[in-house]
Amino acid sequence: MECEQRLNWLILAMICPLIAGAPSSMSKRHGSCPDENLNIDGGSFALSNNYSDGSFLRYICPDGYYPSVQSRLCQYGLWTPKTSARKPPKCQKVTCPNPRVLENGEVTPYKNRYYVNDTTTYSCHYDYKFRGTAVRVCKPNGKWNGTTPICGRDSDHCPDPGVPPGSSRTGHRFNIDNKVTYRCDSTLTLIGSKERVCQDGGQWSGTEPQCYAHFTYDTPEEVSEAFSSALKSNLAVSRGDQQGKKITLDQGGKLDIYIAVDASNSIDKDNFYKAKHTVKLLIEKISYYEVSPNYEILMFATDVHPIITMKNFKSIRDKDKITKVFEDLDNFKYEDKGDRTGTNIAKLYSYIHESMKIEESINAMSFLETQHIIIVFTDGQANMGGNPIPKVNKIKYHITKNDPKREKKLDLYVFGVGKDVNKYDVNGLVSLRDREKYFFMLPDLDKVQETFDHMLDESTSVELCGIHQDYDDDNKRRAFPWLAQINVVRSSHSSRCMGSLVTSTYILTAAQCFKNGDTADKITVLLEKNLKVLKVKKYILHPKYNNTAKQHMKIKEYFEFDVALIKLEKALTMSANLRPICIPCTKETNGALRLSDSEGTCRKHEELLMSNELVDAFFTSNMEIGTDVPRKIRHITIKRGKYRDACVEDAKKAVGVNVTNARDVVTDNFLCSGGNEPQTDDVACKGESGGATYINKKGRLIQVGVVSWGVKDICTRRNPDPVSQAATRDYHTNLFSADILSFLKDHLGNDYIGNPLTFF
Repeated sequence: MECEQRLNWLILAMICPLIAGAPSSMSKRHGSCPDENLNIDGGSFALSNNYSDGSFLRYICPDGYYPSVQSRLCQYGLWTPKTSARKPPKCQKVTCPNPRVLENGEVTPYKNRYYVNDTTTYSCHYDYKFRGTAVRVCKPNGKWNGTTPICGRDSDHCPDPGVPPGSSRTGHRFNIDNKVTYRCDSTLTLIGSKERVCQDGGQWSGTEPQCYAHFTYDTPEEVSEAFSSALKSNLAVSRGDQQGKKITLDQGGKLDIYIAVDASNSIDKDNFYKAKHTVKLLIEKISYYEVSPNYEILMFATDVHPIITMKNFKSIRDKDKITKVFEDLDNFKYEDKGDRTGTNIAKLYSYIHESMKIEESINAMSFLETQHIIIVFTDGQANMGGNPIPKVNKIKYHITKNDPKREKKLDLYVFGVGKDVNKYDVNGLVSLRDREKYFFMLPDLDKVQETFDHMLDESTSVELCGIHQDYDDDNKRRAFPWLAQINVVRSSHSSRCMGSLVTSTYILTAAQCFKNGDTADKITVLLEKNLKVLKVKKYILHPKYNNTAKQHMKIKEYFEFDVALIKLEKALTMSANLRPICIPCTKETNGALRLSDSEGTCRKHEELLMSNELVDAFFTSNMEIGTDVPRKIRHITIKRGKYRDACVEDAKKAVGVNVTNARDVVTDNFLCSGGNEPQTDDVACKGESGGATYINKKGRLIQVGVVSWGVKDICTRRNPDPVSQAATRDYHTNLFSADILSFLKDHLGNDYIGNPLTFF
């Protein structure tokens, strides 16, 4: 019965529409439990289903406090657990674990308890060296910031492993095969390795323990930093030393990822779909990298409900795999999980093990070469099916065969989500390795989603070009993180153009935006709306650009080699709102296209991006007034093959052009769009030259051209977004042109301020 009364994480994280601090006018006649003596001193409460039988009451405290009673359940007309009228629930101050466990050093100040925002300072005795964070602050989540302070010596084979706050350690010898064991204070739970062994290579086995109180949790920023390294670099193909990384994949290796979501007990329908969105968000983040994992997606409660099995996933055509997973997730309805909603974690791991055995039977050699990742979202509280740890041990043995060298072939992660997460058994469900973290504790599902949002916001992921997020009304900029608008101020005839962020230091735009006499101080670059004014160091025109080069041929303005770069004085810090677009024929774009080093060539990029006679592409309108986003995304088809000749011929109809041979105006250094055959396109308007002409390939945006000029301007105030007419053509500088690539390589490949691109 006690196990049945425990709250599942989804009940807390995906709680039904809540009635916070429900008014007393909702009397007992509306339900089966009393409405008196429910308040909490210093906080409030929320109900999942009024006062009806089966309703859950969750206590809520302000930041820096936690409820002495987390939650209560209405059952048989009574609230359980019972509370005393003399000692009602109250919000208590969050404390951090005792830091006065530093050996061979001093901790100041001395206090019986350390509360939120309390600061401690650490120092070592003579002849000991300090490692870790010297000044630590107690945070609202019940953890100290920074890393464990350690006072050690260099004479031992392994470094002193330290004593984390709230713990005690047995063992003070740190040579090969020496062991240390840890225990936490009686009110705390040990997360990590209880025992660690000094190994031959000077590393400790297992992972550093931490002591969690029942109110302790990890912040999304902490989880993102620890877990997203697997996405930022380890999901990229390994080309060198990957020591200390969480998920490593040798070039040519295979990666199978199992994702399981706990769907036990009653959950609100809307939040059930939020759980599915979380899975999609994780897969979307992983898809940014150059590996292509295989997936098995599971929902589990009393039974296991496969959204897609590993075997079925591998049978889908490569280009349709992720789309199919998302479709299957969308098609899995709330009612499909059934009414049997206990928590059978053991059955989940047995199901995964059976799936692994099927994969091994299909191709034993491939199975040996595959790296296996299991990511489970749960509160770890099993109320049926028995202890899941033996099932996990079977998976460990199946993959590693007790060979320590094969341990890296299996990564076991658990996201504990909710206020009542059972931390006691979680160590048996996760991998334990030195300097790595496999268990993450988050208070609700919203924080999980926030974690995944953070995963690509760090400046260290600058090399991941072309990343963008879905168009979001709350933050539209994330759909166009590379977009730039350029204004050049003159005494007369100021100009406005568009551009694209291509590295942390350079903006790519059109050469026609600049005139003789323009200086860097007259150039304004608008990127993210709230970004400080950017100082421009200089602008660089393509050396072959000459607007008057063919006036003798009756071409008033000539736009071949119409590209320029704006160099910023300081490199930008990347974020979800500020990220470069991909440039073809670079190693960075090779990763975006998920090609190996040997596959990556300029010809291969052009083949993948530009092989059709009609190539779907986009550019943007100029920015809406007062915003950092475009008014419209313009959809075009780049005309190639049998469609290109007619597109080029229409250049002779442009004002100021009087030639017999259209190729005198439009060389192979141009791409062409517009017209009405076989369909109409959006067209460029004044002020949109210099913008990126780009293709969306495998979820990454790759620039293939720069908007240059058009046959006719048909944009008006009444119709600012017209579609092309028969002879309305736009021409875009082709980034696959050898002359254009040479110019880009000279500058973007030799960027000494920011992050240079690696051209083939």
